[in-house]
Amino acid sequence: MLLGPAALLAQKLNPVQWSITVDPSTIAPGGTAGARIVAKLEPGWHIYSLTTPDGGPTPTTLKLEPNPAVPSAKFHQPKPASKFDPNFKIDTEIYEKEVTFFAELKAADDAKAGPVDVAVTARYQACTEKECLPRKAALTAQLTIDPKAKPVAVAVPVGWEAFTGQRSVATPRQADQAGAGSEGLASFLLIAFGFGLAAIITPCVFPMIPITLSFFLNREGVSRGDSLKQAALFCLGIVVLFTGIGLSVAALLGPFGVLQLGSNPWVNAFIAAVFVVFGISLLGAFEITLPSALLTKMDKASQRGGILGTLLMGLTFSLTSFACLGPFVGALLAGSVQRGGIQPALGMMTFAAGLASPFFLLALFPSYLKRLPRSGGWLARVKVVMGFVLLAWSLKYLSSIDQVLQWNVLTRERFLAVWFVMFLLPGLYLLGFLRMEGIRQDEPVGAGRTLAGAAFVIFAVSLLPGMFGARLGELDSYVPLAAENAQTLAGAKPGEGRVWIKNDFDAAAAKARQEGKLIFVSFTGYACTNCHWMKANMLSRPEIAEVLQNYVLVELYTDGTDSASERNQELQERKFGTAAIPFYAIMDADQRVVATYAGLTRKAPEYLAFLRSGTASTAALKADR
Repeated sequence: MLLGPAALLAQKLNPVQWSITVDPSTIAPGGTAGARIVAKLEPGWHIYSLTTPDGGPTPTTLKLEPNPAVPSAKFHQPKPASKFDPNFKIDTEIYEKEVTFFAELKAADDAKAGPVDVAVTARYQACTEKECLPRKAALTAQLTIDPKAKPVAVAVPVGWEAFTGQRSVATPRQADQAGAGSEGLASFLLIAFGFGLAAIITPCVFPMIPITLSFFLNREGVSRGDSLKQAALFCLGIVVLFTGIGLSVAALLGPFGVLQLGSNPWVNAFIAAVFVVFGISLLGAFEITLPSALLTKMDKASQRGGILGTLLMGLTFSLTSFACLGPFVGALLAGSVQRGGIQPALGMMTFAAGLASPFFLLALFPSYLKRLPRSGGWLARVKVVMGFVLLAWSLKYLSSIDQVLQWNVLTRERFLAVWFVMFLLPGLYLLGFLRMEGIRQDEPVGAGRTLAGAAFVIFAVSLLPGMFGARLGELDSYVPLAAENAQTLAGAKPGEGRVWIKNDFDAAAAKARQEGKLIFVSFTGYACTNCHWMKANMLSRPEIAEVLQNYVLVELYTDGTDSASERNQELQERKFGTAAIPFYAIMDADQRVVATYAGLTRKAPEYLAFLRSGTASTAALKADR
């Protein structure tokens, strides 16, 4: 008979070898013997102490099997090592390489003379840094009862502590989540920096570059070094403003509050309205300006000179340019709210650094100012194209409202139809087929405009297959799932049985007990783009979907405002000490954690190994029973 991967893995992995010896081997009725229970571990593996806190990994347990001749035993353990466990995100007590437990075996006063088999069962969880395997070992030693045996004092090894059966409650460490999803954080910050650089070519910012730098570099009686210092302070003013925005968002909302901001229908409606207003404004319907009184006061304050004056000048510049920067800032804040912690502040700081860096670099090399292209018709074209893009992007936030409220109005097909039109129009505009501001009727179409227009048309056409069920790769993060895949695992055929239980861990636990399976828990969000990507592009992979058939599947949404989301938040924070989504866990019906995986990943083999660690655990437990 051929064995599946899980069974083969369960047979292969036997990382702990147990043995037991009894000394003295002969005792009188009512006497005491000492037993040394030794566990030898393979390199890279560890087991947990008898006193490992509840709420985390499975502690090692030693149980004396019923025996009338030896009715009781008192177990002792050496001092374990305290170590943060990346599998469970808590501080745990572990043993590596080799550990010896000690048991005081007490014979009954009326024990009959003769040999007695003493049986001890060890249950434990052997783990590496990436996987865990629950196992059981049956140990047997022979003890002789002899009324003529002389009493011998049994000495517990020095430093060994008796196990009283009491355990503390595990406390997850939120700080250690910083490493989780570091790849996603790096990508996010890179995008934020790119947004900052891209904002330079907006109609509100680009014309200000030579004017602003000339102010610093051409002042009388000021050395070049002082001018560079003032330029650096000016850039610092830009960074201070946008970092303050990010810090305010993080401080006011907290980790789960930030998540809820990303899915709250009112918040998404506001963001969508802002994008629509900015988009229509950039298309030329009207012009957005900040109150002149505010800008006048800021400008007067900046004229005072000195460090404060230069900082205020940077703030004034940022406020003046906000009519064009608002969409970038809104997109970054909306993206960072799904990550929690200080991600909004980091995103805004990185965005501001990207926006300010050209000013400082051009201050270092002022001769490059003369090589900058002059503002003109090309900026008007950028403005129109940005208008169409912002209108298209507003649909993402309208889609979040639709998904959270379960209206199902903005379906995948309708969403992509709107996107097709919104990205086709700027292509036609750049190619000269759509007459709007920035392009004269007799103006020839250059190579740059042709290539840019063609890129928009190609992108628009590439969306069409998605309307008929095809995957869109990275775009699936932002596009609603097809209706038939809303509850069924993406990629599975209807009726295959791989159905997600939504927001009901208790129902999943009951089903897991009935079917003898572990639970695959997906902590996810309605407005979580990374969650959408994982479901569309990772969980739908054939090899992944095949392994998921071995689990009871449950989705727990944590970014909603309903009571179900509050329960899911409490479970995630209590068990794992994190608010980050997506977050995946393999658990049993009693909420014991087998393995976890945090964040988005594009490494299918690594994710598959995480899933197989759970199936191997199930196979091992069945084999031990």
